[in-house]
Amino acid sequence: MKKIIRVATHSGSLGKLLEGQLKFMSDYYEVIGVGSEGQWISGDTPIKKLAEKENIRVIPVEIAREISILKDVKALYKLYKIFKKEQPFIVHSHTPKAGTLSMVASKMAKIPHRLHTVAGLPLVEATGIKRQILDTVEKITYACATKVYPNSYGLKDIINNNNFGSSKKLKVIGKGSSNGINTSHFDPSLYTNSDKEQLRKELSYNNSDFVFVFLGRIVRDKGINELLEAFDNLSKKHNHIKLLLVGYYNKKTALLSAKTETIVHANKQVTFIDWKEDVRPYLSISNALVFPSYREGFPNTVLQASAMKVPSIVADINGCNEIIKDGLNGIIIPVKNVTALYNNMEKLLSDTEYYNHLKENARKRICDNYERKYIWNSLLAEYNNLSNK
Repeated sequence: MKKIIRVATHSGSLGKLLEGQLKFMSDYYEVIGVGSEGQWISGDTPIKKLAEKENIRVIPVEIAREISILKDVKALYKLYKIFKKEQPFIVHSHTPKAGTLSMVASKMAKIPHRLHTVAGLPLVEATGIKRQILDTVEKITYACATKVYPNSYGLKDIINNNNFGSSKKLKVIGKGSSNGINTSHFDPSLYTNSDKEQLRKELSYNNSDFVFVFLGRIVRDKGINELLEAFDNLSKKHNHIKLLLVGYYNKKTALLSAKTETIVHANKQVTFIDWKEDVRPYLSISNALVFPSYREGFPNTVLQASAMKVPSIVADINGCNEIIKDGLNGIIIPVKNVTALYNNMEKLLSDTEYYNHLKENARKRICDNYERKYIWNSLLAEYNNLSNK
C-alpha cells in the first residue's frame, strides 16, 4: 500500500476534525497520523486515542501553536526526518502551523504530492505588522504545497484575491467542508419529546419558550457582542425567549465588551454552559441557531444545527453563506450588524409560517450536499488521481 501522512498541530485535531476519515482512507492506503502528543487524559494521550479510534499508525511530533523559533525549527527537522524515512507519496496537512512546517519539510524531503487543507484564515481580522507576518507565512505554505484545498469556495476567493499562491493549485473538495457530517448521528428523530422536556426542565425552560442557541467559543470574533446586544433588546419585548450559549469561555482572551459581560450576568433569559462534546441534546431543544461570526472556514456548528432541523441566522461570510441559502434553510445578515440580527430574530418569533418553511428545508440541504461519506469519497478520488499520476 502507498503511504499517506496526515499532519495537524495537535493530534487531537486529526481525531476530532477528521473523525472517521482516516480509518476510511486506511482501507485504501497506509495512513500515518502525525501531531503533538497532547496531555494525558483518563490514562490516554490524544495521539494514542487517535491511533486506537482510527486504527492507524501514529508518530508524535511536538508542534507549538504559538510562534517559537527554537521549537519550530526542532519540529521542522523532526518532520523532515520522518518524511525522508517513511517516503509517503502524499503529505496532507491541516491547521496553520502544521501546514507551514509540513509543507516546507515535505518539499525538503522531495515528497511528490504536498497537500494542505485551509479550514480558516485568522489573518482576515488581523492588521498592521501582524497581518504582514501572517500573509508571508501563508505564501510560504502555498509555495511549498503542490495542492491547496480551501474547505469553502469563499476561502478560495479570499486566497485568490490576496495572491497567496497560484490559483492552479486551489481546489475545493466536494462542495466544501473538511469532513462533512454524519447525518445519522445528527438526527433530530433520536430525541423523544420526553428527552427534550427533561432537558428543558433542567435548564428551567418552559416548553413554550423559544430558544435561540449559540455553539462555539465565546469570543468577540464570533459576534458575541452583537448577539448579546440584540438579544438583550429583544428580551425586553418578549419574555418567552431564551438565549443558550454553549462554549468555551476565557475572560482574558474573549475580548468581550463591558456591556456584553454585564448582559451575560444580568439578563436572566441568558443561559451560559461550558462546552459539551455532544451538543445534540441542546440543539434538540433549540428553535434557532444564531451564529454571527466575523470569519470562518466551513463551520461545523451550522452543519450540525441544520442537520438537527434547526434553522440558522448567520453572518454573510464564507462557509456560512454556502451552507445557508437565504430564505430557504436560514437567514443571512450583514457582518457586525446588531439591527439586522435583532430584526431577523424577531421575524423568526413572529412569522410562524416562515419559520416552519426554514425548518423543513434545513436538514434536507445538509443530507443532499454535506453527508460525510460524500466528502470522504471526493477526497479519495483526489488521492487516487494523484496515485495514478
